Amino acid sequence: MNSSTRNDHILPSIVYVYDEPSSPSFKIGEIADFLKEKLPNVDVMTRKEFFSFHTHDLGELAKELASAKVRGIEGLQVKEEPLYGEVQYEKRILQEPHRRTMGILYDGYKMLRVLREVLPENEATTDTAHIAFTNRIICTYEKGDNRFHARVIMCGFPSLISTSGLIEAPAKPREYYLMKQKYAAMDSEPPAQELKAAFEGRFIDYDDENMTQALKGYTLQSIFYHTTGEPFCEDKDCMLFNAHWQEEVLNAQIVSGQLCERHGKMLEEMVNGRRE
Repeated sequence: MNSSTRNDHILPSIVYVYDEPSSPSFKIGEIADFLKEKLPNVDVMTRKEFFSFHTHDLGELAKELASAKVRGIEGLQVKEEPLYGEVQYEKRILQEPHRRTMGILYDGYKMLRVLREVLPENEATTDTAHIAFTNRIICTYEKGDNRFHARVIMCGFPSLISTSGLIEAPAKPREYYLMKQKYAAMDSEPPAQELKAAFEGRFIDYDDENMTQALKGYTLQSIFYHTTGEPFCEDKDCMLFNAHWQEEVLNAQIVSGQLCERHGKMLEEMVNGRRE
């Protein structure tokens, strides 16, 4: 996207949102309805899972996805040539997108590159926004502590939002980790029901009924990035807040569920500009 387009803050005319079928509590229709409400005069359309929708060579795509796999969260341990079994695993996931991948980290920037490569040329334009949901855990390498960190969203063209990242990336309450450490010292795991009861309502878990609502704000982050190049807000009550803790996610997306005054006005101006 060139600088003049970003400075003009022009909304795309079409937004495609792609389903993530492995999470039963994730409702792509609600995401689309939310965007239609926030972006009148923008065509918002749902599609099935991103890689299932766009035609591609399954074998080559599986190899690219396996190459994006991260080995070890410390240091740049990303293997370029994946093993045969890793490629076959990715191929099975591509063939059955309702299957959930667990515990595998993928380099977020490499994932964005893979998404861009399969987009048809006529849809790879600044007038079209693509928001792909995935259950893969995406991460980025941070030079400050030489580690990969899980992310909920990778803003780009397209943007990628991880349903698993919503659970794994923002930190849970500090007391949660203290309880885990207490049991670890006794060489055991805290009972799942005890954890659930102790921290009910303080973080989002897999198949959580709050998942779809929480992810709505991340779609707006994608839209703001596409339009202005600035997806985040410093206001903790704004849906664009870049949350690092689960309780911050719940506050911004569930308790507040609104844009701050500044970003609300920006969105209104962008919508009015789309109407002109």
